[in-house]
Amino acid sequence: MNTAMNVPSNAGNDRPAFDPVEIARTISPVLAERAARFDEADSFVAENYELLKQSGLVEAGVPGALGGGDADVRTLAEMLRTMAHACSSTALAFSMHTHQVAIPAWRWRHQQVAAVEPLLKRVAAERLILLSSGGSDWIGGSGKAVKVEGGYRIKARKTFTSGAVAGDLLMTGAILETGEGPDAVIHFAAPMKAPEVSVVETWRALGMRGTGSNDVVIDDLFVPDAGVAFSRRAGEWHPVFQIIATTAFPLIYAVYLGVAESARDIALDLARRKRPAPGLLDIAGRMETSLRAAQLAHRWMIEIVERNAPSAETVNEVMIGRSLVARHAIETVELAMELSGGAGFYRAAGLERRFRDIQGARFHPLQPGPQAQYAGAMALGLPVATIF
Repeated sequence: MNTAMNVPSNAGNDRPAFDPVEIARTISPVLAERAARFDEADSFVAENYELLKQSGLVEAGVPGALGGGDADVRTLAEMLRTMAHACSSTALAFSMHTHQVAIPAWRWRHQQVAAVEPLLKRVAAERLILLSSGGSDWIGGSGKAVKVEGGYRIKARKTFTSGAVAGDLLMTGAILETGEGPDAVIHFAAPMKAPEVSVVETWRALGMRGTGSNDVVIDDLFVPDAGVAFSRRAGEWHPVFQIIATTAFPLIYAVYLGVAESARDIALDLARRKRPAPGLLDIAGRMETSLRAAQLAHRWMIEIVERNAPSAETVNEVMIGRSLVARHAIETVELAMELSGGAGFYRAAGLERRFRDIQGARFHPLQPGPQAQYAGAMALGLPVATIF
C-alpha cells in the first residue's frame, strides 16, 4: 500500500500496521489550524486533500489484496468522525470519496463483483479522488443520455459535488428516455479532466464552506457502452442503490456526529469558566442527552452495515438512524450555543462555525418527509420501491 508518512507498526501489539483513525488523529491539529481560514475565505480545502493523499487515507477503504488499507466501514466512519472534530468541511468532502470507495469494496468482498476491481486498484495505485453526485441524482436521476453508435452522449449539470476541483472521476448517471415504459438511468464514471466536463463555482453557502461543493457541467460527453456500470429504472430503488444507501450514510453522518461532539467540547470548556447554577446544569445535561442519542443512533447505523445484507429493510434502518443522528446532532449544537452564552457567539471560539456546519445534516436524503413515509410503508407492509 502506498503511504508517504510513518504509520503505527504492529510490532509487539495487536494494532494493525495501517491505522486510518490514528492517522486522522495525527493530522487533525493541522486540519484544525487551517479550518477557520478556509471557512472565512469560502475556499476549498485543497491543501488538506494533499495531506490526505500523502497520509494514505485516500486508499484506506480499498481491500488490502488490491493495494489498499483494508479498512471496513466502522473504521472509516471513526476516521471521518475524528477528522470532523478538526475540520468539518474536510471530513464531509472526504466522506464522499470514502463512500464511493467503500461501496465497490463491499461488492468486491461480499458479492465477488470482478468489474469493480480495476477501479479499486487505480484508487490505491494512483490515489484517485472519486466524486459523488448523489445529492443531485439520487433515485430519480438527473441529466440526459442519448443512445448513439457504440455508447451514449451525456448532457447534465450535477449540483452539490463536494471536492469537485480535486476530483478525478465523477461517479454519476443520466436519464435515458426509452420511449416505451419507464425511463432508464445509466451509471458511469465521468473523467473530470475530459474537455466536456467543467466545474462551475456556485458554492457560497451557510456552512460547510470549505467542501467546494460546486456544480459539475457535462456537455456532450461520450460514454462507451463498456463504460456503463449498470442501468436501472428511473424513480425506483435498485439493489445497487440499496447497497449505496446502506453503506454511504453511516459514513456521511459520522461527520455530523463529529461536528456535534466538537461543539459539545467547546461549549463545556466555555461553561466551566462560569459560576455553576441550576440553569447551566440543566442545559449541559440536555446537551449531553441529545449527544448520546446521536451517538447511539449512529452506532445502530454501523451495526446495520455490518449485517452485510443490503435490502429495503436495511435502507429503512439506516435512514431511521440518519434522521435520529441529524435531529439530535443539530439539537446538541443548539444547546452548546445556549450553554456557552455570549462567548460562543464570537467566531474565535469556533462554535459559530460548528453551528453553521451542522445545518448540512438536514439536506441529505432521505429527508424527514420521505424517510417517514418509507418507514411508515415498511411498518404497514406496503411497497417502498418508489419512496425516496
